[in-house]
Amino acid sequence: MRSVQSAKIRELGDALIASGYISLDDQAKVLGLSRSTTWTILQANHKTSGLSASVINRMLAQPQLPARVRVKILEYVEEKSAGVYGHSRLQVRRFAARLSLERVERIRAKIKAKREGFRSPASCADAPSLQPGFTRARAGSREPSRSK
Repeated sequence: MRSVQSAKIRELGDALIASGYISLDDQAKVLGLSRSTTWTILQANHKTSGLSASVINRMLAQPQLPARVRVKILEYVEEKSAGVYGHSRLQVRRFAARLSLERVERIRAKIKAKREGFRSPASCADAPSLQPGFTRARAGSREPSRSK
């Protein structure tokens, strides 16, 4: 399982290079992370827990993040949230609870809109959520429940 996770993280590095971010300084800047954190991520030589939700949130918050890198991050989030990398149900639940789901869903809607040829992300209000039946606040979550 760890090799699958490392391969996906390596794809993130490949997407950065393909987008023209060759140097570590440029990669760290576009990801919104420190050089040491970026180096550790791109080496895919870290603990079996993989990328933390806080690191993912920081990367997704960067407006200059290239689309292909953003797509790789979202693929990683979906796979990790589905338990593909061998994490326990509790670990997956904690990971998902710490993600900024509103941001992830907004990005997914924009990507879906681009793929379908739409101009407005508002037209994709029916974009699927990260997990079927997933709610924004979970029991034990630090964030209060928000109602729409």
